[in-house]
Amino acid sequence: MKTPAEILAKNANGLPQPSWTSRTPTGEDAAHSEASPNELSVQTKTLVNMIFARFMAIYGHKFKSCFETQDEIRIAKREWALSLGDYSEPELVAAIDYCKEHSAWMPTISEFLKVLRNLTGDYGLPPAKAAYEEAALHAEHASTHHWTHPAIYHAAKATGWFRIRSEDQVDVFPDFRYNYEVICRRVRAGESLDLPVPVALPDKSDSGLFEFIQRWGEEHQLRPEVASKWLYYLTKPKGTQIRQRFRQQAQVEASAMGIQLPDDYQ
Repeated sequence: MKTPAEILAKNANGLPQPSWTSRTPTGEDAAHSEASPNELSVQTKTLVNMIFARFMAIYGHKFKSCFETQDEIRIAKREWALSLGDYSEPELVAAIDYCKEHSAWMPTISEFLKVLRNLTGDYGLPPAKAAYEEAALHAEHASTHHWTHPAIYHAAKATGWFRIRSEDQVDVFPDFRYNYEVICRRVRAGESLDLPVPVALPDKSDSGLFEFIQRWGEEHQLRPEVASKWLYYLTKPKGTQIRQRFRQQAQVEASAMGIQLPDDYQ
């Protein structure tokens, strides 16, 4: 068994010497020396080796107690590499330092990802549960809602707006969460997501409603887009719950300006 000095010894480049941790391949066995196009990058493997080497130094026997064989280490390192490929070295080092100060045991992948997201802000991406709740609340007017992050809109669209509106959370949330996690990985990889351009005014095919909204907005000294947003409920069938819900939501904003919304326009 290696001594602590041998484990933590560094070479001329300042990196840990090969040990029972860093020598274990990240991914395929050493016999598979030919890298395939789908193989993990050398940089990702190096970073995961760095993470495991530091955790071994930080947690000592607690770290070693997590793995009984070399195969367990190899499999674990591959899972870590698959999960952390989108993060930079400074972000990973910061997360390790946080774990060093706040955790008595080596974190799981899930716990380490949570630390990373808390430290980096996770590109403005809210947690999956919060994202689903926002999608469920605004599924009826997805094109006009100001989404916290475009990833929520795209995950909900991939899941199906009708499913989100009509099915129970216990049935639809697992699918939404999967789609959301896939899109979050794309965001962390640098992809830019677009949102649909909201329609400022309703379709002019209903000229009576369009003229009413325009006139009503002018009478209350409101911008056309504000009047259109508040009176959007008038485009829904009379007596429906969705019309009533939209009106109630709009009335909250209108009441702040002392304005009472009309029941109808005819």
